[in-house]
Amino acid sequence: MHSVPITTTTTRGLHRGLTRRQISMMGLGGAIGAGLFVGSGQAIGMAGPAVLISYLVAGGIVVLVMAMLAEMVAARPSSGAFSSYAQRAMGRSAGSAVGWLYWIQLVVVIAAEATGAAGIVAARMPGIPAWVWVLVFVVALTAVNLFGVRNYGRFEFWFAAIKVAAIIAFLVVGVAAIVGLFPGVPATGIGNLVDNGGFSPNGVAGVAAALLVVMFAFGGTEVVAIAAAESDDPARNIRRIVREVLVRILIFYVGSLFVIVAVLPWNDPAIADGPFSAVLETLRVPGVGLVMDLIVVIALLSAMNANIYGASRMAFSLGERGLAPTAATRTTAKGVPVVAVLASDVSV
Repeated sequence: MHSVPITTTTTRGLHRGLTRRQISMMGLGGAIGAGLFVGSGQAIGMAGPAVLISYLVAGGIVVLVMAMLAEMVAARPSSGAFSSYAQRAMGRSAGSAVGWLYWIQLVVVIAAEATGAAGIVAARMPGIPAWVWVLVFVVALTAVNLFGVRNYGRFEFWFAAIKVAAIIAFLVVGVAAIVGLFPGVPATGIGNLVDNGGFSPNGVAGVAAALLVVMFAFGGTEVVAIAAAESDDPARNIRRIVREVLVRILIFYVGSLFVIVAVLPWNDPAIADGPFSAVLETLRVPGVGLVMDLIVVIALLSAMNANIYGASRMAFSLGERGLAPTAATRTTAKGVPVVAVLASDVSV
């Protein structure tokens, strides 16, 4: 088999303004979203406490895929990442299909995230229609992406930091409740892991069904492969970033789910509506509803911000390879592919 001669994607016109710490937090922020804060309740309903196995299996798969992707990024940093690698290995059609499908997926998700965040805020502030909030979020985050990759990195860093802090606080409160150190609440222990039908009440079928939901929650980690091309030293940074991000995600995901299924029976109806809120309400933490709404909105906006970035860079890469209009490769003095950013948002 002979290799297909292909022009490798470059990052000509883009600026390398992202630091390793920013990209690491972007990976964490991309994965810690509404899929964990809300969607994990559906996975628990399918598998029971055995949802922990679903998360470990999914995490193992993601670790392997991202480790292999990291090696490719280290060898050939590219704003098109997996799309450009598919093109190099399997030809122009494969690269085009992967790139466009990823771009379309992100555009759809951006719209869903803006709508979800607007719905929560509008419920708290009924005097302003939801569509106004959608417009505000889209305009604001588009502006963030147009100000340059360095400013985008700073903005996304603090978005992700808030979510990470929320997860850490939840783990601390949950562990305190399990061992009996939470004020006014008797120790819950870990009996709920085996009560109510056992550890795996729905058997292997339940674990497999939950796996489909869980895999979706890990979406967002791939943004580090795209962002690495705009870091100061992609070859050296990407391996460390992937290792750090995946270890932390596994700790946060598995740790959070362990706390949920240990503190509450897996079949508690409140888990389906919001597992994190259900635990905090059981522990009588004040202001739970407002706090969780705020965290979910931040999670949605953070993921939306990262997806605008990812969609614009993929469009830029497709334009460089002649798979999208060349206008997508036009950059500002700050190295922002302005046409790609605006096209990604207008398509929403």
